[in-house]
Amino acid sequence: MTLLEMSAVYADSAAALRLRIAELRAAMGALSDPEELRALRARIAALDPLLREARALAELTAHYYDRSYRKHEKYTL
Repeated sequence: MTLLEMSAVYADSAAALRLRIAELRAAMGALSDPEELRALRARIAALDPLLREARALAELTAHYYDRSYRKHEKYTL
């Protein structure tokens, strides 16, 4: 698998995570039970870092061989 192919996989994962977070936020509007709301907020809080990481890795792997690309200091040696 090439890095460009990996980039597409990360982008697809980010899209799926974004959709799931949107579904959970929509479900929050229909709930009145505080315990269920807390559980949904916790699930969204757990998915947010995964979404950020998938987006960052999609961009990084898409531009990995571009010499001028230096946006992600986290992943640069």
